[in-house]
Amino acid sequence: MTGTANGTEASAAIPQGAIRRRGLLLVLSSPSGAGKTTITRLLLQRDPTLSLSISVTTRPPRPGEIDGRDYIFIDQAQFARMVAAGELLEHATVFGNFYGTPRLPIETALATGRDVVTDIDWQGTQQLSQAMPEDLIKVFLLPPSIAALRDRLQRRAQDSAETVAARMAKSAEEMSHWPEYDYVIVNRDIDESVAEVAAIVTAERRRRKRQLGLAEFVNRLRAG
Repeated sequence: MTGTANGTEASAAIPQGAIRRRGLLLVLSSPSGAGKTTITRLLLQRDPTLSLSISVTTRPPRPGEIDGRDYIFIDQAQFARMVAAGELLEHATVFGNFYGTPRLPIETALATGRDVVTDIDWQGTQQLSQAMPEDLIKVFLLPPSIAALRDRLQRRAQDSAETVAARMAKSAEEMSHWPEYDYVIVNRDIDESVAEVAAIVTAERRRRKRQLGLAEFVNRLRAG
């Protein structure tokens, strides 16, 4: 079963002197309809060791969304209290609704070696880049064409025609932020895109800076 960053499971005991790894935070961003939510869901199914960061939001649930699984749905007063208390790593306003990433679950997961994935927009990603630059892996997803993006928004039938038009109008601005990301994927095929993101996660887990205790391990090897 896929975990979430809100979980409280303790990590397995790590022998003294062993190589252990600090977790990473993977961010997927894209214009609305370009696939970030679908790819996040499929990535979690493919890799059950990944945890999902559950964002808080003031927008109402869409059909099929469940509180605590897809988002934590709160009112504006509660959101404002969380911002004032410093309980959010990032927060942004998107189409008149507020979104934010709870701080404590993320920091706890990374400290215990668990990897977390979240799908947020460029505004939130910029704030995360300032809050935890060493832990963040940023992936931007592009649609293969504007026509494909419009088709996906219309086919998912979650928004009114006016909202779809607003999202399309904003897509050019959203896509202009692609240079701020570590990796860029053109989402032509959903399965291929999921495989590409999974390969990024595998490589980033092997980063030297995330392997805590590696220097001591190598020194022991050299000493025989």
